[in-house]
Amino acid sequence: MSAGKSSSRNAVFADRYDLWSAEQRRAAAAAEREIKRRKLETVRFSFCDQHGVLRGKTLVVSEALKALRSGVTMTTTLLAKDTSHRTAFAVFTAGGGMGVEEMAGAGNFIMLPDPTTFRVLPWADSSGWVLCDIYFPNGRPVPLSTRALYRDALAKLAQQGFDYLAGLEVEFQLFKLIDPKLAPDGLTWQPEVPAVEHTTHGFQYLTEQRYDQVEPILDTLRRTVQALRLPLRSLEVELGPSQYEFTFAPDIGLAAADAMVLFRSAAKQVARRHGYLLSFMCRPRLPHTFASGWHLHQSLLDRKSAKNLFVSANASELLSPLGRHFLAGLLAHARAAAAFSTPTINGYKRYHGVNSMAPIQAIWANDNRGVMVRVLGAPKDPATHLENRIGEPLANPYLYMASQIHAGLDGIARKLDPGPSADAPYEKSAEPLPASLTEAIAALKSSECFRQGFGEAFVAYYARIKEFEIARCDAESGGQSGNATDVTAWEHKEYFDLA
Repeated sequence: MSAGKSSSRNAVFADRYDLWSAEQRRAAAAAEREIKRRKLETVRFSFCDQHGVLRGKTLVVSEALKALRSGVTMTTTLLAKDTSHRTAFAVFTAGGGMGVEEMAGAGNFIMLPDPTTFRVLPWADSSGWVLCDIYFPNGRPVPLSTRALYRDALAKLAQQGFDYLAGLEVEFQLFKLIDPKLAPDGLTWQPEVPAVEHTTHGFQYLTEQRYDQVEPILDTLRRTVQALRLPLRSLEVELGPSQYEFTFAPDIGLAAADAMVLFRSAAKQVARRHGYLLSFMCRPRLPHTFASGWHLHQSLLDRKSAKNLFVSANASELLSPLGRHFLAGLLAHARAAAAFSTPTINGYKRYHGVNSMAPIQAIWANDNRGVMVRVLGAPKDPATHLENRIGEPLANPYLYMASQIHAGLDGIARKLDPGPSADAPYEKSAEPLPASLTEAIAALKSSECFRQGFGEAFVAYYARIKEFEIARCDAESGGQSGNATDVTAWEHKEYFDLA
């Protein structure tokens, strides 16, 4: 796609700046036909913000058909928000406080649909949905767009002849909603946390009895996910009370990250309509809850042949030389990448304790759940890939996956070596993962790899938002942002029902 202007100043936005590929133009025509055939009444236009949250507007169908090509205006201040939806920048100063000329004065940007993402929502009566990219009115891509940053990372891979294949393994907690706390005196900023009760007792990992107790609501979620054409593989009961996991087949490029964004939003909406609260918070402040993670499965494919480039032809090596270099890059940049894989204060409650199922050091091993990166496969096995176990379920998928690409490419460029397999991970001494979000942001700010990969301006912007969030936590909870174990009331209020 090109941002170059067409000859007609009267053309709709997508055409004026030539922002769509041929595939997207075909998809737009197909979406128009589907909207009319299904007699939809509204279409939701959404973009993914800096936290991985979907924001947008809903248009009646007559306006939605126009907006497919002309886009929908939104305020640039949405890009200045932290996880409480407070503004972290002085938006009425030069560059909106974010160093971007077009963001001065809290002006508008435009959500332009990516029509290849169009869906009819199975749970909402006569409603469509489309994911958007964001541009300024002059046609320039918004440089703070996380989807655009991920697309840039994919383009760097493509220049070297690679495609990125990623599969999702996502844990979450599902509670019965008892009281949404909507009484006027509870609507503080942030509001009181909804009252819930557990859906299972837990402590019986992967048992059929526990699954059957919650099958009705899990089946409702399953049907929703499948109706959205997301590549669902399995539904699983985890060890903790009310803790579950959905896994998804791997997909290439944007599709994998788009799937995570849509899954999270759809699952929360459908659960709420049925009287449940679905939380992607890592570790809620409720008795006996366990921490949840997001494991990212990944490999590189040859763009021409679709061959898995991590497969080893050497019977004595688990990974190809390319795969080992990519793995080494993930380990070398693990501390800085944690700012993207684990972007909340609460997420660091996973990284402690010996013999836990969450990583505490930047190490790898063959099929070992005690390490950060688990290598799955064997020599000549076409399914060989890496499982990074560092992530939390609230991570922005575009930033999480882009960080893996930038780190892996650096490992390839410098021919880094990951060292031997840590087959006894809790007996090995290695670089620890950050103990807090503060540590991760400091590592990010000093990372040459990520300052080059994401750009100096984006790293500064992202660090500012997270530092604003950390400062609020410390001010409101007595300096508890670095608390390594106990989940604070501030965290529970901040993240429990984060969209």
